[in-house]
Amino acid sequence: MDQIIQKLEIFSKIGSPGVASIIRKLIVTGEYQKKDKLPAERLLAEKFNVSRGTIRTALETLAREGYLDILAGSGAYVKFDQPNAVISQVENASPLELIDARFALEPHICRLSVMHGRKSHFDELDELLESMETNSKDPIVFAKADTAFHKTLALSTGNSLLIWVIGQINGVRKQEQWTRARQLTLNPVIISTYNKQHRLILGYIKKREPEQASLVMKEHLETARLSLTRAVGT
Repeated sequence: MDQIIQKLEIFSKIGSPGVASIIRKLIVTGEYQKKDKLPAERLLAEKFNVSRGTIRTALETLAREGYLDILAGSGAYVKFDQPNAVISQVENASPLELIDARFALEPHICRLSVMHGRKSHFDELDELLESMETNSKDPIVFAKADTAFHKTLALSTGNSLLIWVIGQINGVRKQEQWTRARQLTLNPVIISTYNKQHRLILGYIKKREPEQASLVMKEHLETARLSLTRAVGT
């Protein structure tokens, strides 16, 4: 939460619309979950460096939009839930369908990361790369770091919708069919290839070369798709 507030602290200068925007982002990206209770108005006012009246107006706006329930004498609770129909479509997608969807998203995520990514994001990506390289012989640990790497790339864009979509895809990747797919595809050769591609992607992003980063991401996803296609025999 603090990182998002720091990134968007300019909103505090324009009052309740900016505060509402930040809290809305925290809800949509899942930092606040359905039925979570928000901090008290006083604490939020201190966090955002605005008046309690500004916080109250922002919370009332979010309540009207359907993001919050405000209960007298109790506080503000998250009401927003992701549309079940959308989640169902994602959950029912096959691994190959999800990789194809990622083709439409992640190359551009690389471009946006070049534009909006912060040093803190790149430092975290470096740490995840080191974890993947250190655990190249452990597919389970590697897979967790790999998922976190792609999630952090999405976070670095600052785009709430992209963050949410990648979050849904990553959620599906924890399901049984993905576990089986990893068992079939994550051999030492593939893991070594993925590590090299990840390292190139991050390198181009840090050098502010969006098209090169996007190109390597396409190659990375093509490698994943080809490996999965061979494994499932389709």
